Amino acid sequence: MAHRNARLTEFGRLLLVQRVTELGWPPAQAAESLGVSRATAYKWLGRYRQHGQAGLADGSSRPHRCPHALPADQVRRVLTARRRHRQGPHRLAWRLGMPRSTIYGVLRRHGVSRLAHTDRTSGVVVRYQRDHPGELVHLDVKKLGRIPDGGGHKIHGRAAASRGRGIGYDYIHSAVDDRSRVAFSQILADESAATAALFLIEAASFFADHGVRIQRVLTDNAKAYAESILFAETAAGLGIRLKRTRRYRPQTNGKVERFNKTLLDEWAYARPYRSNDERRRAFTRWLRFYNHRRPHTSLDGLTPMAVLVNNVHGNHS
Repeated sequence: MAHRNARLTEFGRLLLVQRVTELGWPPAQAAESLGVSRATAYKWLGRYRQHGQAGLADGSSRPHRCPHALPADQVRRVLTARRRHRQGPHRLAWRLGMPRSTIYGVLRRHGVSRLAHTDRTSGVVVRYQRDHPGELVHLDVKKLGRIPDGGGHKIHGRAAASRGRGIGYDYIHSAVDDRSRVAFSQILADESAATAALFLIEAASFFADHGVRIQRVLTDNAKAYAESILFAETAAGLGIRLKRTRRYRPQTNGKVERFNKTLLDEWAYARPYRSNDERRRAFTRWLRFYNHRRPHTSLDGLTPMAVLVNNVHGNHS
């Protein structure tokens, strides 16, 4: 059973085996990327090959009998009082005549331990995502230094970092759907208004091919978005409303910011590349893996494309 400081959750184990079986990584490299030993990697690979994805789940350590467990009616009392009175463990302990540690344990196990994560009036857990794909798409650009032929500092060390100076940057333009987290992303030559406008057309075409019409786009205040007449006219021609984040509040555009971090961790810096072309070739395969195969924690373990397809067809998973 995974403990709170475990290196690998069930999601991490699946990520490990997918990097080996689908992306072709050596087991030792996949293990290093996730901070575990080779023996651990081979253990989970063996279980996956024997039992499939079910073999990556934690085995239950729950005892057959637990005489001292809190009765179900007491648990219901705690949860009902939490929703009704909107109070924390200290005040609920006084109100219910129960130890505050017991009350906190109930709240934590049922995912309602933080009042800030629930609606103030109803007590319902708040999920900050749109109702259907295309309602809001997040746009951003990530600048990434190009890799010189023969490899950069990941291979040759920081002392040789000057080898890559002056060869320029790649600009990763990304569009992430707020509801499904499906990402459309391209490596382009710059972050100019003309490039951003052309990327918006390509993104709209990509989502249209999957039955989704983009209604609104959220961007930061970069010049290519905020000060470009061309970008605004392109959006208007596509029937897309533009919305910008508040200044100095990048978390407002958090879906694509989180995608950028995942992109860096699992593609750009996941392993040493011996050339910029090698990294670019790996990008297409990784992006397809992200959309179609990689389970997403905020989607209850579903893949982004599965959520998009289900919602487009009215299943709303």
